[in-house]
Amino acid sequence: MKYGLIGKTLAHSYSKAIHGFLGNREYELMELPPDAVEEFMSKADFQGINVTIPYKETVMPHCVLDDAARKIGCVNTIVNEDGKLCGYNTDYFGFSYMAKNAGIDFEGKKVLILGSGGTSKTAACVMREQGAREIVIVSRGGKDNYENIDRHADTDVLVNTTPVGMFPNNRQSPVSLDRFANLSAVLDVVYNPLRTRLVLDARERGIPTANGLVMLVAQALRAHNLFFGVEPDDRATDALIAEVLSKTEKLFLNIVLIGMPGCGKTSIGRKLAEFLEMDFVDTDLIIETSTGRKVPDIIRENGEPFFRKLESDVVSQAAAKTHQVIATGGGSILAKENRDALLQNGKIVFLERELESLATKGRPLSVDLPALQAMYERRRPIYESLCHCKVKTADNLQDTFHDTLRLLQEP
Repeated sequence: MKYGLIGKTLAHSYSKAIHGFLGNREYELMELPPDAVEEFMSKADFQGINVTIPYKETVMPHCVLDDAARKIGCVNTIVNEDGKLCGYNTDYFGFSYMAKNAGIDFEGKKVLILGSGGTSKTAACVMREQGAREIVIVSRGGKDNYENIDRHADTDVLVNTTPVGMFPNNRQSPVSLDRFANLSAVLDVVYNPLRTRLVLDARERGIPTANGLVMLVAQALRAHNLFFGVEPDDRATDALIAEVLSKTEKLFLNIVLIGMPGCGKTSIGRKLAEFLEMDFVDTDLIIETSTGRKVPDIIRENGEPFFRKLESDVVSQAAAKTHQVIATGGGSILAKENRDALLQNGKIVFLERELESLATKGRPLSVDLPALQAMYERRRPIYESLCHCKVKTADNLQDTFHDTLRLLQEP
């Protein structure tokens, strides 16, 4: 391996794609068990590597450290300079940039950091140097832990540096925000999913947030510059981070189609997936394939609550993956857990069609136009509040497809 990333588990990593966007086509991912790290570092058969959980401290004895890495006590970037391994901490720049990009400052604030690993140390160093009033580090076995976390209910800024909430455990959150009444910001270094449960909970409360993808891209650019001896330029850095961030988000984003039954989600979804070279998922079709029964039959024979439970399981599993077009059932958005799941990686498109044009035959929940109208009145506010953009569907499928595509390409 000439360039790449080492860590214990890397199935969730976006680093290869990001370094590819930066122009490094030789970047690879290498999963190493703990007992293989010593030999890998001793051989030093690489030009430049990044290091992630849980080896950011393990690799330190093999490196000559720069000031940031020495001060923080962990390394996430190593450059092989003619046999001398130079260890850096580019997470310092990444975390600082993530906060600045979101307009979050730490001056005079009490900060609660969840986790005590390398990224926790990096975050603490940044916030200490930016004037945080008090920094508390929470770990499972420390004096400040999850059992006594309520004594820090006056926290101003909450930072998650643990992997809790990371794919495939997207539903998890490290803490309940109900415990903290004074929060002015929430930062989560997790980047897969794009919006963690913790971030969504904060946004629901109107609390400013920052997510880990900005940090990942920013630190990757700093590492790339170290790999290739490039002197950073502030204006060029901002522009390049924005460009790579946009490309990365698009690569790992889901397009989620919501709307009333019969509005064209499946037809439009198939065309979008084919055109954009993305996977296509139809949640109703998954249910029908797995049960061997049609959705209307399930609802008639087992009741709507039974069907909604099946639906929520399917939505959760589908939404946790990335780079898909997802056509949802018309009522899937009724459950908050489904809405949160779809938002984690999704750009939500509301396909709106005239009620008179929607089919009612064979649909037990919308047997006629009055039933359809009542259903729509209940669901419309949810469709409207959940979506990022809305498309009025036309009788011509091609016109609707082009309208949807155009809206998706807008910022």
